[in-house]
Amino acid sequence: MTTSASTTVDAADSEVGRLRTVMLHRPGPELKRLTPRNNDKLLFDGVPWVGRAQDEHDAFAGTLRDHGVEVLYLADLLTQTLSGDDARHECVEAALSDPRHGDTLRDVLRSHLGGLHPDDLAQVLMAGLAHEELRSGRGLTYRLMDPHDFVIDPLPNLLFTRDSSVRIGDHVAVTSLAMAARRRETSLTSAIYRHHPRFAGVPEVYGPQLENLEGGDVLLLGPGVVAVGTGERTTPAGVERLARNVLSGGLAHTVLAVPIAQDRATMHLDTVLTMVDHDAIVMYPNVADELTAVALRWSGDDLVVDPEPAPFVEAAAAAMGIDALRIVETGLDPVTAEREQWDDGNNTLAIGPRLAVAYERNIETNARLEDAGIEVLRIAGSELGSGRGGPRCMSCPIRRDSAEPSPS
Repeated sequence: MTTSASTTVDAADSEVGRLRTVMLHRPGPELKRLTPRNNDKLLFDGVPWVGRAQDEHDAFAGTLRDHGVEVLYLADLLTQTLSGDDARHECVEAALSDPRHGDTLRDVLRSHLGGLHPDDLAQVLMAGLAHEELRSGRGLTYRLMDPHDFVIDPLPNLLFTRDSSVRIGDHVAVTSLAMAARRRETSLTSAIYRHHPRFAGVPEVYGPQLENLEGGDVLLLGPGVVAVGTGERTTPAGVERLARNVLSGGLAHTVLAVPIAQDRATMHLDTVLTMVDHDAIVMYPNVADELTAVALRWSGDDLVVDPEPAPFVEAAAAAMGIDALRIVETGLDPVTAEREQWDDGNNTLAIGPRLAVAYERNIETNARLEDAGIEVLRIAGSELGSGRGGPRCMSCPIRRDSAEPSPS
């Protein structure tokens, strides 16, 4: 695995330019923290078989490498980052910001974490720290905790690296995660981008201190065109803030705000649709006719918002400068479509034009993709999917080949 500084600029301007470098997180001890007692709180629909999830993830990473993709692992990057004092301090203080701790326990934790080797500190920051593992614990808060409680919560959703950061051109948006179980993830991602030599000097276009915005809601439809879902996880204010930053900075000419249902099945825009070619998307048919978009553009020195929404597929095609978007629908009938959407049939990862990674279990969606000329690389995901995420959710592109620019 290569983690040294690169002479090639890390950037992405589309969802389908040839994927060159990606950041993944291999499931680890944090998944072993999940139990029937806490999996709902930690945003998993079940308790995964961790060994099988690791095997499935290894096969996913292997598929990417087989197609020329450099795979970086978040855990390795974090461990290397924590060798620096500034990054170490930032990540430790983020872990200690939990208001449950109280002063006494916080001081104990600061001392405990301060003495850990970067390898061990990275593991605690990702997998958490249980009450019974903190032998030096003291104070009222510690005394009244259940022995099975976590002093520092685990982060099992690190698996979904797409959500905590997004490349937009040669900039990075470190996002602001909405759910309490995930908020600390961006302290780790932010430290990596700020302090790891691979990413030294990368300009930031968004930060975790801003309004709620999650990477699963951000789709680079093509050069200069960014679609952002707003629903359960990303607020309209987050869309507006991102639009203001990318448009004023010349990173895009159009941002499309796309309202989606605020529920678990459609938590992000990429659970409803993903790009599989420069002019093609795979899309959940139950929302195809009702999905709309509001265009935002920059004029003079201010943000301009279109007065009325337009059908999403029309607004997207217009912004991309193409006649129409080709749509591949999830499933052949309403029941199959609903089942395969729930199983992340729409959540494909394009590693090049007309070449996409998808879960093997979505048989009908994959067949429809192939009928439309898309080569499908099938991967197992029976355990990986328990956290409600597919290949796109599990991958954060660092570098893609540039796509052909669309007219503005």
